[in-house]
Amino acid sequence: MSNTAVLQTSLPGYNPKRGKVRDIYDLGDAILLVSTDRISAFDWILPTGIPDKGKVLNQMAEFWFKTLGVKNHMITTNVDEMPFPQGVDLEPFRGRSLLCKKTKVVPIECVVRGYLSGSGWKEYQNNGKVCGVELPEGLVESSKLPQPIFTPSTKEETGHDINVTFEETAQRVGLDVAQQLAEKSLDIFQRGSEYALKRGIIVADTKFEFGHTAEGELILIDEALTPDSSRFWPADRYEPGKGQPSFDKQFVRDWLLQSGWDRNSIPPQLPEDIVEKTREKYIEAFELLSGQKLQ
Repeated sequence: MSNTAVLQTSLPGYNPKRGKVRDIYDLGDAILLVSTDRISAFDWILPTGIPDKGKVLNQMAEFWFKTLGVKNHMITTNVDEMPFPQGVDLEPFRGRSLLCKKTKVVPIECVVRGYLSGSGWKEYQNNGKVCGVELPEGLVESSKLPQPIFTPSTKEETGHDINVTFEETAQRVGLDVAQQLAEKSLDIFQRGSEYALKRGIIVADTKFEFGHTAEGELILIDEALTPDSSRFWPADRYEPGKGQPSFDKQFVRDWLLQSGWDRNSIPPQLPEDIVEKTREKYIEAFELLSGQKLQ
């Protein structure tokens, strides 16, 4: 494991698209997703990275793709099997690279909620619903829902994604695709969260992405059930009626909120102890869930 954060990668002759966390390379027949150690909060990419965070995301996605047995875009995570140009130093890519099939991405974030938290909790307080889904009265923050609900949102290039109803999703992508998205998302969430609970982790909510292959099949893409795409809570500390401790970037968010940063200018550098605590949480979540050591 490294003490140096990998904030970006480069391949001679390629111009990657850089997301908040991933560097995305179009290799012609396939896509190379490289999970860097960048971390974002409040829609800003922070100047400080979290060493090994990208490896956690990549190896956890690989673990879930294999464990869940759902059709997905993964080809390999072994860099020695990837079509890198001759003479490239593979070390920055080891443990954090995913070679995957090209798909036509469905422009919907498939959010599934098993518990009431975050924007869902705010919306419920206003109107008793989340994304148009009616919920029982009397729920409190972090309440377990009677059953998981599908609460999609749009995929925005900049700023926050926008929560939409199932009906609005169907208008955007067609009823058949919307139904497939809901069924697949709820099934994966159900199986993944049951597995995680046996390992001591509550998956409060998560988001999935799907894409169509050249043959028209709808498959799982991007990542699955990672600390960046999910709220993970330690099951032994669960206490409804308030916010929960979590296995993600909560240390970072909390520090930024009390730092005096105005959220409109470049964020401050993170202190070493916040970086280390966050790194430990990511690694702990991976090792708890997978039963494996981080490579």
